[in-house]
Amino acid sequence: MRFLRRSLVGIVLLAVTVALIALAGDMVRGALKTRFADDPRPREARERVFAANVIAVEPGEITPVLNTFGEIRSRRSLELRATSGGTVIELGEGVEEGGAVAAGDLLVRIDPVDAQAALDVARADRSEAEAEARDAARALELAEADVDAARQQATLRKQALIRQEDLRGRGVGTEAAVETAALAAASAEQSILSRRQALATAQTRIDQAELRLDRVAIALAEAERRLADTEIRAEFTGVLSDVSVVQGGLVANNERLASLIDPDALEVAFRVSTPQYSRLLDNGVLRRAEVSVSLDVAGVDLIATGQISRESAAVGAGQTGRQLFAQIDRMGGFRPGDFVTVRVEEPPLRGVARLPASAVDAGGTVLALGDDDRLEAIEAPILRRQGDDVLVHARALAGREVVAERSPLLGVGIKIRPIREGGGTTPEEPAMVELTDERRAKLIAFVEGNQRMPTEAKERVLSQLAEPQVPARVVERIESRMGG
Repeated sequence: MRFLRRSLVGIVLLAVTVALIALAGDMVRGALKTRFADDPRPREARERVFAANVIAVEPGEITPVLNTFGEIRSRRSLELRATSGGTVIELGEGVEEGGAVAAGDLLVRIDPVDAQAALDVARADRSEAEAEARDAARALELAEADVDAARQQATLRKQALIRQEDLRGRGVGTEAAVETAALAAASAEQSILSRRQALATAQTRIDQAELRLDRVAIALAEAERRLADTEIRAEFTGVLSDVSVVQGGLVANNERLASLIDPDALEVAFRVSTPQYSRLLDNGVLRRAEVSVSLDVAGVDLIATGQISRESAAVGAGQTGRQLFAQIDRMGGFRPGDFVTVRVEEPPLRGVARLPASAVDAGGTVLALGDDDRLEAIEAPILRRQGDDVLVHARALAGREVVAERSPLLGVGIKIRPIREGGGTTPEEPAMVELTDERRAKLIAFVEGNQRMPTEAKERVLSQLAEPQVPARVVERIESRMGG
């Protein structure tokens, strides 16, 4: 009985399966017949209308801004080098990296023992030379007196000779007495020659003494200079950099000790292309155009203004364009070597409009909104590029509306649904984030430990970090400088 019951159940299930398969086949056959029997219905062609943002064009006068990068340099810097060798026995106050010193302050004192000994020897030589000069002067006086005495004696001898000759003429004197008087007169003349030679020797001694005094004076001045060279003083008020000297160290002559930089005499050097340089010329002369220098420091921009002062005399090997220099009016927070962003104002352009770069194609044309909201192409030559925007010649676009963002779907003759900027909309507020206590403490500690940030900028950032919500842009910029 059990076998029979199971057999009947199997037969029933098989019959049901076959019936379902037959039903499915009939449904498929009916669907195919209906599909093949129905005639295709024609579809109505509908024009597609695309939505696009449009902006109104109003030509006017715009001052282009040339953006480039530059480096802060010092117009007044001095390398401090050892003017004599020896041991450093004293360092002035503030002689350290970043130390501020005033003009005339003592920076380094080198052991002056050898220089002082040389100075003492030079002074002793000067005293000896002065004594020699005095002795020579006295000898000259004696020699002159001796010559005068010899001349007086010669005069007396001549008078005696004349008297003897007169006596001989009257028959009173003898020839022997005349000869004796003549010999005495000749001897007196010879004595004058000897005394004159002694006088010349004394005068020569005077000249030699004066020459020795000059040499001793030169040696004394040299010794005094070498003694003065043992002290290095600041030539002007500034800040020390690259300090490599320590007290007790041994330095050699002409060894580099530090650099003195004037923080109030900084400038920015930047390079522009040749076309950009040509736009800064006025009748072949470089214009003193206004410049703006900015430096991003932990989320806060340091900004200074100035004007172009000069240009490089030649183009360096392997370089292009021109290197320009701008003198900055105020350099608070900037240091030599800073890599900064430089913005230069070019001469203003008239009859131009500022458009998004996406509104102009490579051929210098824009899609303007025409009748029935259909697009038409109008030439708008690009004059300048300003970041994500361009300045175009817009006299042919006055009062027209152009597509702000072109796409492959848009072209001449395409009808669009223009989307215009709504009036009365409020500007988008900057994104704000809430900080955890640990994250806020890390940011505050980083800002407080940043020595390059000016005090006013640091206070402004700390006041923002103290609020319950902080601008996300500030947080991102600070964390990017924290290294993660």
